[in-house]
Amino acid sequence: MATYNKFNIFVEDLTNKVHDIFGTAGAADALKVYLSNATPDAAADAVKADLAEIATGNGYAGAIAATNNGTRSGGTFTLQGTSVQVTASGGAIAQFRYVVLYNDTPTSPADPLIAWWDYGSALDLADGESFAIRFNNAAVGVAGNIATLS
Repeated sequence: MATYNKFNIFVEDLTNKVHDIFGTAGAADALKVYLSNATPDAAADAVKADLAEIATGNGYAGAIAATNNGTRSGGTFTLQGTSVQVTASGGAIAQFRYVVLYNDTPTSPADPLIAWWDYGSALDLADGESFAIRFNNAAVGVAGNIATLS
């Protein structure tokens, strides 16, 4: 089971209006996930450029859209994302341990980090194997809860 962690900067970015994950100004910002084998630093990492992504190739084309939606009920906001899958094709995908969530919409700062999931040890995907990034255990292609703020 993966462990959810948030980057400290995410809280500051929310108060500084960096993120519009509810879509108050129109469409919600586009969130994406990427795979990394570099250890995240909750205090120091702020944008995607701070935390290396694994090499692309063999079925991993880089950051993947996690089509997102936000809902509010009273004073509670729930962020949802659509679960996605990566399949190795033509060879193995580079080893990774972390799935990192970031906001692809803002340009200043560009690609601010939100959270990451730690799988506890490095994962290998051989040719033909798949890895599902499942938010709140939702099936691939189905929306699941990423986080709740209250």
